[in-house]
Amino acid sequence: MVPKKTLGERLAHALLFEIIAVALCAPALAWIMGKPLLHMGALTAAISLVAMLWNMVYNAGFERVERRLGWVRDTRVRVGHALGFEGGLIVIVVPLAAWWLGISLWEALVLDIGLLLFFLPYTYLYNLVYDRARDHWAGTNGQTC
Repeated sequence: MVPKKTLGERLAHALLFEIIAVALCAPALAWIMGKPLLHMGALTAAISLVAMLWNMVYNAGFERVERRLGWVRDTRVRVGHALGFEGGLIVIVVPLAAWWLGISLWEALVLDIGLLLFFLPYTYLYNLVYDRARDHWAGTNGQTC
């Protein structure tokens, strides 16, 4: 059985995910796009806020399905989880990035696909490490989500 997370834990999980992501992405995007760090940092922070809210909503829904279907969080389920999360985020973020950077939706999609290549393994690894740390602290022996 997958134990439920409290709203506070969900918030901490998502906030830590986004803080690490912003610290890694803002400087890289500023360099790649040739934009000031402050400009890209603000965009990254806005995307981070959207992603944090999406993270909480998506994970709550995913975990309900996971509990209902009795899934075990193995590699296949983790990959599906990461793909679903990132796919939904693309739909939300592409228009925001296009507007912020003054580029076309196509260019924003290409940029977002580049970010996806970073975030797919990052999402997988972050949640794997988080789950193991949670298991260790809670003593649940691999039963977290």
